[in-house]
Amino acid sequence: MMKSLKNPYLLLTLTALFWSGNMVVGRGIRADVPPLAMAFWRWLLAFLLILPLAAPHFRTQWPLLRRSWRSVTLLGLLGVGGYNTFAYLALQTTTATNAVLLNSFIPVATMAIAWLVLGKRLSPLACLGVAVSLAGALTIVARGELAVLLNFNLNQGDLWMLLAIAVWALYTIGLAWRPAGVDAMLLLAAFTAVGLAALLPAYLWEMAQGHHIHTHAGSLAALAYVGIFPSFIGYIFYNRGVAEVGASRASLFIHLMPVFGTLLSALFLGEQPQHFHYVGISLIFIGIFLTMRKG
Repeated sequence: MMKSLKNPYLLLTLTALFWSGNMVVGRGIRADVPPLAMAFWRWLLAFLLILPLAAPHFRTQWPLLRRSWRSVTLLGLLGVGGYNTFAYLALQTTTATNAVLLNSFIPVATMAIAWLVLGKRLSPLACLGVAVSLAGALTIVARGELAVLLNFNLNQGDLWMLLAIAVWALYTIGLAWRPAGVDAMLLLAAFTAVGLAALLPAYLWEMAQGHHIHTHAGSLAALAYVGIFPSFIGYIFYNRGVAEVGASRASLFIHLMPVFGTLLSALFLGEQPQHFHYVGISLIFIGIFLTMRKG
């Protein structure tokens, strides 16, 4: 099992699964847990889990971390303080269909920014894979009907989601500038500390507006899930996957989120998959296969 967890593609697939669950949970408990509270407590729990693994490296690697404080601060603000916070804000006022549809454009945004900033290009086969995978994601979220896409309108929540997409694309690309020689857990702890520092005043402001967590078993279980799997384990897996296969190829696995979202909805919400789900899932896996091939 440990050998299998060294495979970057498996790590990226599991990350997509965990993050799909995060979207389901975030949408499901939006009435009980305000968005900024959700973001703050998930990362505080993740930080407490990361800290024991990061602490042994702090004394010897602090000079490396300090010299790269600019990149560490930027990545912490983007990856921890930014993306999920904006996504939770989006889920307050946009439909699940719109959120997933917009989220499916993360690979395209990542590759576009990587091309503009880093001059990186994909092979023609990889570009074809991206197009096929994106078509599969759009098939799922549009429920196999072109009219859904043609009637797509942006609202306030959609704008938050667009901002989240841009932030995540920048974070993925920015991982190329993470400080070399710093232990992965110490680096994640540093990112999380920066993100929490940015989230704390926003969370206090939210509470001052009268928005508080409705504490019960369901809300506590939801916070535990998003703190452990999407935040702690998911970010470790994603950062490792990006390091192994690159930002553009790793971002393609975001297209698996509609697949897992469909399966999780069927499992927990009793929603039965339709024909367009199977078509979309097939296209997504074909696209990922093409993009992973060399040549």
